[in-house]
Amino acid sequence: MPLFIFPFLDTLLLMNLHDLRAKGTGKGFLNDHFLIAMPGMGDDRFARSVIYICAHSDDGAMGFIINQAQPIVFPEILLQLGVVQEDEIIELPSKTRDFPVRNGGPVDKSRGFVIHTDDFMVGSTMPVSEDICLTATVDILRAMMAGKGPRETLLMLGYSGWSPGQLETEIARNGWLTCPASENILFGADMAFTYDRVLGAMGIDPARLSPTCGHA
Repeated sequence: MPLFIFPFLDTLLLMNLHDLRAKGTGKGFLNDHFLIAMPGMGDDRFARSVIYICAHSDDGAMGFIINQAQPIVFPEILLQLGVVQEDEIIELPSKTRDFPVRNGGPVDKSRGFVIHTDDFMVGSTMPVSEDICLTATVDILRAMMAGKGPRETLLMLGYSGWSPGQLETEIARNGWLTCPASENILFGADMAFTYDRVLGAMGIDPARLSPTCGHA
């Protein structure tokens, strides 16, 4: 049995992104936003994390950590899924062999997801914003391997999820900062600098972040 799974999820886990995209245009919804972990984040799994939110509504939220690497390489996933044979790995272009795999979050860590630009579409592709999509089928991996995939991609194993009201509570308790996502940061190559880049774009010095929140 393969260790990694890339079937498209048609369950609540993807939270019907077509509907949520429409719902999320109102005030208070964070589709296509970044969450930036505050110093007081109580969960070590999210320390200094930047999360891209794909779906947010009254039903909860779903997103992906974009600045944590997985201790695994792309060819190993292709091998596990039967997309390539072991003797074919050496023939893969260096760009494919070195493509980073990210830890999307602590939920369903064997499931794979690809966030990408909208220049690639298959039947299971779901729009997140006007320019960003989410695909979770093997089709996109085959296209990436053949050099026919999207212009920009992020490959994640696992995701981050919140039950109804949970994310709003965490934000109110100073667990997260939020800001609109930008493509250049989302697809930035150097994960080590993503956290500081997001804060810098907001005009915030990380050294001045307070781990506590004040109340009037």
